[in-house]
Amino acid sequence: MPATIDTRQKILDAAQAVIAHKGWAVVGINEVLGVAGVPKGSFYHWFSSKDAFGEAMMQSYFTEYLAEMDEIFARPKVSAAARLMAYWENWRATQGLEDCRGKCLAVKLGAEVADLSEPMRLALKDGTTAIIGRVERMIVAGTADGSLSVVGDAHVVAQTLYDLWLGASVLAKIHRDPAPMDGALALTRQVLHLA
Repeated sequence: MPATIDTRQKILDAAQAVIAHKGWAVVGINEVLGVAGVPKGSFYHWFSSKDAFGEAMMQSYFTEYLAEMDEIFARPKVSAAARLMAYWENWRATQGLEDCRGKCLAVKLGAEVADLSEPMRLALKDGTTAIIGRVERMIVAGTADGSLSVVGDAHVVAQTLYDLWLGASVLAKIHRDPAPMDGALALTRQVLHLA
């Protein structure tokens, strides 16, 4: 990877880590650049504004997130239901209450930036829509291989499960207790008719 592209990615990676911990509004560009260890001029070379930067950060986040989902969903010789549950269990493990290690930007920033930045809102919308599409495909595959069943349309079920997990993640952070995610995991099993 050329050094210039590496610098851009360094900035995006640093931003994900800092912003996942603190939020969008309180983190300044200088803090991100300090964590990344790059000069201010590098920022303006790659990003025309904080909104453009935020949009690129969200796109980078979802690219990585979706690649991780694809890895889980591509596991060979495992039923679609087992792969889908592995995704939810991974969510519970990586959406930590104190430190989500950059894995929870949609949870952290969803409500915060939706009214502040249209480009970031659209990046969040595109990313979450892609997640829901992958969950839907696993539900369809699970119905086809007989490893799960659902009542109703697979897309509606996928959307509802994702909504459930987003809400559970927020409540887990509010209460500083993983119980909401444990409840989401149990309800997910019920919705998919798993033992």
